[in-house]
Amino acid sequence: MSRIGRLPIEIPAGVTVTVGEGEIKVKGPKGELGLDIPDSIEVSIDGSILTVGRLSDMKAARALHGTIRARIANMVTGVSAGYIKNLDIIGVGYSAEIKGNKLVLKLGFSHLCEFTTPAGIEIEVPAPTRIVVKGIDKQVVGQAAAEIRAFRPPEPYKGKGIRYHDEHVRRKAGKLAVSTGT
Repeated sequence: MSRIGRLPIEIPAGVTVTVGEGEIKVKGPKGELGLDIPDSIEVSIDGSILTVGRLSDMKAARALHGTIRARIANMVTGVSAGYIKNLDIIGVGYSAEIKGNKLVLKLGFSHLCEFTTPAGIEIEVPAPTRIVVKGIDKQVVGQAAAEIRAFRPPEPYKGKGIRYHDEHVRRKAGKLAVSTGT
Protein backbone atom coordinates (compact mmCIF):
# COMPACT_ATOMS: atom_id res chain seq x y z
CA MET A 1 0.00 0.00 0.00
CA SER A 2 1.18 3.52 -0.79
CA ARG A 3 2.89 5.17 2.16
CA ILE A 4 1.65 8.59 1.12
CA GLY A 5 -1.77 7.36 0.01
CA ARG A 6 -2.69 5.80 3.33
CA LEU A 7 -1.98 8.94 5.38
CA PRO A 8 -5.18 10.63 6.59
CA ILE A 9 -5.90 14.27 5.71
CA GLU A 10 -7.14 16.45 8.55
CA ILE A 11 -9.73 18.98 7.43
CA PRO A 12 -9.23 22.29 9.27
CA ALA A 13 -12.07 24.42 10.62
CA GLY A 14 -13.68 26.61 7.97
CA VAL A 15 -13.03 24.13 5.15
CA THR A 16 -15.82 21.99 3.71
CA VAL A 17 -15.17 18.93 1.58
CA THR A 18 -17.90 17.51 -0.65
CA VAL A 19 -17.44 14.09 -2.24
CA GLY A 20 -19.69 13.50 -5.24
CA GLU A 21 -19.90 10.88 -7.96
CA GLY A 22 -16.39 10.83 -9.43
CA GLU A 23 -15.39 14.24 -8.07
CA ILE A 24 -14.40 16.08 -4.92
CA LYS A 25 -14.87 19.76 -4.12
CA VAL A 26 -13.02 21.64 -1.41
CA LYS A 27 -14.29 25.04 -0.29
CA GLY A 28 -12.57 27.34 2.18
CA PRO A 29 -12.06 30.97 3.11
CA LYS A 30 -9.73 31.64 0.15
CA GLY A 31 -11.80 29.95 -2.57
CA GLU A 32 -13.01 26.68 -4.04
CA LEU A 33 -11.19 23.89 -5.92
CA GLY A 34 -12.41 20.68 -7.55
CA LEU A 35 -10.83 17.43 -8.72
CA ASP A 36 -12.08 14.48 -10.75
CA ILE A 37 -11.53 11.16 -8.96
CA PRO A 38 -10.75 8.04 -11.04
CA ASP A 39 -13.06 5.03 -10.69
CA SER A 40 -10.33 2.94 -9.03
CA ILE A 41 -9.94 5.40 -6.09
CA GLU A 42 -12.39 5.91 -3.23
CA VAL A 43 -12.53 8.91 -0.91
CA SER A 44 -14.27 8.77 2.47
CA ILE A 45 -14.86 11.37 5.16
CA ASP A 46 -15.19 10.52 8.85
CA GLY A 47 -15.77 13.69 10.86
CA SER A 48 -12.81 15.97 10.13
CA ILE A 49 -10.59 13.17 8.75
CA LEU A 50 -10.48 12.38 5.04
CA THR A 51 -8.98 9.08 3.82
CA VAL A 52 -8.13 7.92 0.32
CA GLY A 53 -8.21 4.25 -0.64
CA ARG A 54 -8.07 2.16 -3.77
CA LEU A 55 -10.64 -0.35 -4.95
CA SER A 56 -8.25 -2.64 -6.83
CA ASP A 57 -4.59 -3.58 -6.68
CA MET A 58 -3.89 -2.94 -10.36
CA LYS A 59 -0.79 -1.00 -11.32
CA ALA A 60 -2.75 2.08 -12.46
CA ALA A 61 -4.71 2.22 -9.19
CA ARG A 62 -1.52 1.88 -7.13
CA ALA A 63 0.08 4.69 -9.12
CA LEU A 64 -2.89 7.03 -8.64
CA HIS A 65 -3.42 6.30 -4.92
CA GLY A 66 -0.68 8.54 -3.54
CA THR A 67 -1.08 11.12 -6.29
CA ILE A 68 -4.78 11.71 -5.63
CA ARG A 69 -4.18 11.88 -1.87
CA ALA A 70 -1.40 14.46 -2.33
CA ARG A 71 -3.54 16.57 -4.69
CA ILE A 72 -6.46 16.56 -2.21
CA ALA A 73 -4.10 17.55 0.63
CA ASN A 74 -2.75 20.39 -1.54
CA MET A 75 -6.31 21.54 -2.26
CA VAL A 76 -7.17 21.60 1.46
CA THR A 77 -4.00 23.60 2.23
CA GLY A 78 -4.63 25.95 -0.70
CA VAL A 79 -8.18 26.94 0.23
CA SER A 80 -7.23 27.43 3.89
CA ALA A 81 -3.75 29.00 3.78
CA GLY A 82 -2.85 29.47 0.10
CA TYR A 83 0.50 29.12 -1.65
CA ILE A 84 3.23 31.71 -2.17
CA LYS A 85 6.33 31.69 -4.40
CA ASN A 86 8.90 34.45 -3.98
CA LEU A 87 11.21 35.39 -6.85
CA ASP A 88 14.28 37.63 -6.72
CA ILE A 89 15.64 39.60 -9.68
CA ILE A 90 19.41 40.01 -9.64
CA GLY A 91 21.26 42.21 -12.13
CA VAL A 92 22.08 45.85 -12.74
CA GLY A 93 19.09 47.58 -14.32
CA TYR A 94 16.82 44.53 -13.95
CA SER A 95 13.40 45.36 -12.51
CA ALA A 96 9.71 44.44 -12.47
CA GLU A 97 6.48 46.39 -12.25
CA ILE A 98 2.75 45.72 -12.52
CA LYS A 99 0.73 47.40 -15.27
CA GLY A 100 -2.92 46.36 -15.15
CA ASN A 101 -3.02 42.56 -15.16
CA LYS A 102 0.47 42.26 -16.68
CA LEU A 103 3.87 41.91 -15.08
CA VAL A 104 6.40 43.96 -17.06
CA LEU A 105 10.04 42.89 -16.68
CA LYS A 106 13.20 44.78 -17.66
CA LEU A 107 15.84 42.07 -17.95
CA GLY A 108 18.64 43.55 -20.03
CA PHE A 109 17.05 42.72 -23.39
CA SER A 110 16.30 45.32 -26.07
CA HIS A 111 12.60 44.75 -25.35
CA LEU A 112 10.38 44.49 -22.27
CA CYS A 113 9.14 41.05 -21.23
CA GLU A 114 5.43 40.90 -20.39
CA PHE A 115 3.69 38.17 -18.42
CA THR A 116 -0.12 38.11 -18.34
CA THR A 117 -1.43 37.05 -14.94
CA PRO A 118 -3.44 33.79 -15.21
CA ALA A 119 -6.86 33.41 -13.57
CA GLY A 120 -6.70 32.59 -9.86
CA ILE A 121 -3.21 34.07 -9.42
CA GLU A 122 -2.23 37.30 -7.72
CA ILE A 123 1.17 38.85 -8.47
CA GLU A 124 2.70 41.54 -6.27
CA VAL A 125 5.90 43.55 -6.67
CA PRO A 126 6.80 44.85 -3.18
CA ALA A 127 10.19 46.04 -4.46
CA PRO A 128 11.46 46.49 -8.04
CA THR A 129 13.68 43.41 -7.66
CA ARG A 130 11.18 41.14 -5.90
CA ILE A 131 8.10 39.31 -7.22
CA VAL A 132 5.51 37.49 -5.08
CA VAL A 133 3.19 34.97 -6.77
CA LYS A 134 0.12 33.96 -4.68
CA GLY A 135 -2.81 31.64 -5.25
CA ILE A 136 -4.83 28.68 -3.96
CA ASP A 137 -3.84 26.09 -6.58
CA LYS A 138 -0.30 24.81 -5.93
CA GLN A 139 0.23 23.68 -9.52
CA VAL A 140 -0.87 26.99 -11.06
CA VAL A 141 1.24 29.05 -8.63
CA GLY A 142 4.32 26.93 -9.36
CA GLN A 143 3.74 27.06 -13.12
CA ALA A 144 3.34 30.85 -13.12
CA ALA A 145 6.54 31.27 -11.07
CA ALA A 146 8.41 28.91 -13.43
CA GLU A 147 7.22 30.85 -16.51
CA ILE A 148 8.36 34.15 -14.97
CA ARG A 149 11.74 32.61 -14.07
CA ALA A 150 12.11 31.26 -17.63
CA PHE A 151 12.35 34.81 -19.05
CA ARG A 152 15.89 35.06 -17.64
CA PRO A 153 17.06 32.03 -15.61
CA PRO A 154 20.06 32.67 -13.35
CA GLU A 155 23.35 32.21 -15.12
CA PRO A 156 26.29 30.57 -13.31
CA TYR A 157 29.03 33.13 -14.00
CA LYS A 158 27.68 36.39 -12.59
CA GLY A 159 24.49 35.05 -11.00
CA LYS A 160 22.30 37.48 -12.95
CA GLY A 161 18.69 36.58 -13.70
CA ILE A 162 15.45 35.63 -11.95
CA ARG A 163 15.68 33.03 -9.21
CA TYR A 164 13.47 31.60 -6.49
CA HIS A 165 14.07 33.30 -3.14
CA ASP A 166 15.49 30.14 -1.54
CA GLU A 167 17.36 28.94 -4.65
CA HIS A 168 21.12 28.58 -4.52
CA VAL A 169 22.89 29.16 -7.82
CA ARG A 170 26.20 27.37 -8.09
CA ARG A 171 28.75 29.83 -9.38
CA LYS A 172 31.47 28.96 -11.90
CA ALA A 173 34.86 30.54 -12.34
CA GLY A 174 35.26 32.54 -15.51
CA LYS A 175 38.13 32.37 -17.94
CA LEU A 176 41.47 32.56 -16.21
CA ALA A 177 44.44 34.37 -17.67
CA VAL A 178 46.90 31.76 -18.81
CA SER A 179 50.52 32.73 -18.42
CA THR A 180 53.08 31.21 -20.68
CA GLY A 181 56.26 30.08 -19.01
CA THR A 182 58.57 31.91 -21.45
